[in-house]
Amino acid sequence: MKMRWMHKIMIAAVVLGLAACAKKAPEHASTSTASDSAASAVEYWTCSMHPSIKETQPGRCPLCGMDLTPVKRGGTHPDSVDLTFHVSTEQQQMIGVNFAAVERRSIQSAVQAFGRVDIDETRQAVVNLRVSGWIEKVYVDFLGQAVKRGAPLFLIYSPDLVSAQSEYLLAKRTQDERLMRTARERLLMWQFTEAQIAELETRGEAATRVDIHAPASGIVVEKMAVPGMRVEPGMTLYRIADLSTVWVQADVYESELALVEKGQLVTVSFPALGGARYFGSVAFIDPVLNPTTRAARVRIVLDNPDGLFKPEMYAQVNLAAPLGERLVVPASAVLRTGQRELVFVDKGSGVLELRLVHTGVRGDGYEEITHGLVEGERVATSANFLLDAESRVQGVLQRLEGDVPSGTPAHQH
Repeated sequence: MKMRWMHKIMIAAVVLGLAACAKKAPEHASTSTASDSAASAVEYWTCSMHPSIKETQPGRCPLCGMDLTPVKRGGTHPDSVDLTFHVSTEQQQMIGVNFAAVERRSIQSAVQAFGRVDIDETRQAVVNLRVSGWIEKVYVDFLGQAVKRGAPLFLIYSPDLVSAQSEYLLAKRTQDERLMRTARERLLMWQFTEAQIAELETRGEAATRVDIHAPASGIVVEKMAVPGMRVEPGMTLYRIADLSTVWVQADVYESELALVEKGQLVTVSFPALGGARYFGSVAFIDPVLNPTTRAARVRIVLDNPDGLFKPEMYAQVNLAAPLGERLVVPASAVLRTGQRELVFVDKGSGVLELRLVHTGVRGDGYEEITHGLVEGERVATSANFLLDAESRVQGVLQRLEGDVPSGTPAHQH
């Protein structure tokens, strides 16, 4: 009898145990299913300080030892990505964060270029002869010598000039007006001056040696004439440059050429002259780029009455180009990190938002915003690198890279 009751008690215990297991099994299965679902939602694990680290399992960063954070699989629309992070007002003051409003204002872009002084090609004169002969004496005998228009350059013996003088005197004695006019024109074409013809008429005989005079005032920049030299028609003996006006040839990169136009006022300074500023204007823009430097030559004309600007002197050129009214932020507000341009927008109460933007032109210390901000918003203008580091610590970059392709703005405005 006793054995029968013991047997019944054992059967009851087994039945109760099986019932308890049956109740707990669905709970365990539900927990396991949720865990598997959460794990499958994570694409990879990364470090907030080293985004290049991508692991398939949670753990610590092999570079800094920080806990890895999950990056979800799939992704959502960029507008739904939360790129905010928190930096208390006290912390902002400690690291020196300042803010400025996004505003519309007129700006101008400053194009800076290096150049050098060059001779004004339109103010040069070449001295050559239209007859043959021999140079017997040189009056202007070194480079750089200043000459005045009409000053004698050298003395020449030329049988052609002697013959032409004799023909003129013969025509004058015979009163042959046609022959006299022809002979006079020949002397003038052969570089006789009116004063020399008057002297010839007074003297009454041909001069065997004749002075050749400077056709213009300036500085001798090329000289070939030497005593005893035989010359032929067309030989260049001197080149004289008038330096009262000079050119500054500046190289402007192709990316800035759109800001330069003919007639534009230019400020030029010369390191050799203590940095004093002089003013000129753009006279010419070379239509062909230099294939090596990817720059075009821009010519600036400068008055040089005192001869301060010497050919080949280095110059610093500044061209101001008005850009009109633009939506801008201080240039220091924009942080560039490879392919991205970003700012930190003040949302109030210590909340900041990392905002991807597109920028345009730059000038007067401001940068144009073509996409990503609206007028009136406030952006950080200092301590941006510290804010960037803090946003990484709080996982903003992982949210951005996990949900938004690189280079895609997270906010549309």
